[in-house]
Amino acid sequence: MAELSAPRFLDRNTPPNVVTLTLIVAAGALSMNVFLPSLPGMAEYFQADYRLMQLSVALYLAVNAALQIVIGPISDRVGRRPVILWSFTLFLLATLGCIMAPNVHVFLGFRMAQAVIVGGMAISRAAVRDIYPPDRAASMLGYVTMGMSIVPMAAPAIGGVLDQAFGWKANFWIQVVMGAGVLWLVWRDMGETAQRHGGSLRDQIREYPELLLSRQFWGYCAAAALSAGAFFSYLGGAPFVGSVIYHMAPATMGVFFGAPSVGYLFGNWFSGRYSVRLGLNRMIMLGASVATVGLALSLIVFYAGHGSQYVFFGFMIPLGLGNGILLPNANAGMLSVRPHLAGSAAGLGGAILIGGGAALSATAGWLLSPTSGAYPLLWLMVASSALSLVAILLVIRRQARLGL
Repeated sequence: MAELSAPRFLDRNTPPNVVTLTLIVAAGALSMNVFLPSLPGMAEYFQADYRLMQLSVALYLAVNAALQIVIGPISDRVGRRPVILWSFTLFLLATLGCIMAPNVHVFLGFRMAQAVIVGGMAISRAAVRDIYPPDRAASMLGYVTMGMSIVPMAAPAIGGVLDQAFGWKANFWIQVVMGAGVLWLVWRDMGETAQRHGGSLRDQIREYPELLLSRQFWGYCAAAALSAGAFFSYLGGAPFVGSVIYHMAPATMGVFFGAPSVGYLFGNWFSGRYSVRLGLNRMIMLGASVATVGLALSLIVFYAGHGSQYVFFGFMIPLGLGNGILLPNANAGMLSVRPHLAGSAAGLGGAILIGGGAALSATAGWLLSPTSGAYPLLWLMVASSALSLVAILLVIRRQARLGL
C-alpha cells in the first residue's frame, strides 16, 4: 500500500484527524450507555419486565458482534470511508425508530438496528492500523480511546439528569444530535486509508481461516474479550444493583455508573504514553492484572461485610484502568497478526469481543435478584478478568517458545 499523506483536518483527501477517529468511537460509546440509568423507568413506560428491558443491552451487543463479521471484510474491499458513512446514516434512522416505538418489542427491534454504528467503532481501529505500525498503532489507539473515554464517563450522568428532567426519550434525542454531527465530520474529514482488494465479499470472508488458524490472533482476542467481558457484565448488571439493591435515583446512579470510565481515561493515557516503550504483551499483562486484583478486592470487602454502593462502584475504577491499558494493545496485537487483513481482523476480533460481552451482559442480568445482592455479578466479573490474564500469559509463553 502506498504511503499515506499526513492528516489535514477537514480535508477528505487525507487520512482522518485523530479528533474524527475519537468522535467516531465516542458516538458508539454514547449509544451503548447513555440510556442505562433509564432502564427501570423504560420498563415501567413499556409495562415490561426489567429483564426484558435489559435485553436492550444484550441484544444490541449480539447484533453488534454479528455485524462485525461482515463489516470488516466489506471495509477491506470497498474502503473504510463508505462503511462508516453508511453506518452512521442507518444509525440515525434506527435511533428515530427507538424514539417513536409504540411498544417494547418494536423498541427492541430498533435498538438492535442501532448496532449498525459498530461500523464506525470497528473500522476506525482498522484505519489507525492502516496509518501506523503495530507499537505506534497501540499508542494511537490509546490516545483515541482516552479521548472517547470522557463520553462513557459523562454519558450515564447526563442520561440520568435528562431522564429525570425530560424522560427517557431525551437520551435517544442526544444520540441523534451526536450521530448527525459525527456523520458530517466524517464526510468532511475522512479520506480513505485502506487499499481496496478485488474479489467478492465471499472471497474476503474466505480469508478468515488465515486468522482463525493463528493461535496468536486467538490469544489476543481472548485477552481482549475476557477483559472487556468483565465490563459488559457490569453494563448488564450495574443498573439493577444501583436501582433495585441500593435504591439509587437515576441521576445519582448515572454519576456512580461512570466510575469505570475514570479509570479507563487514565489507563488509555498510560497506554498512549508507554505502549511503545514497554511493548504490547507487557502492557496487556499489566492491564489484566490491575483489573483482576481490583475486582477481587471488591469481592473480599463485600464478604467482610462492608459492601455498599460506594464500595461496588468505587472498585470499578481499577476495572476501567485495567481495560484502558489492555484493550488498545490487545486490539493492536490482533490487527498486526495479518496486517493485510486489518479490516477483517478488526471485524472478526470485534465480533468475538462483543459477542462474548453480549453473553456475559445477559448472564449478569439473569443472575441478579433483589435477594442476591451484588455477589453473582462480582463473581462473574472476577472470573472473566482472571481468564483474560491467563490468556495473555499463554500468548507470552508461546511466543517465548517460538523465539518471537
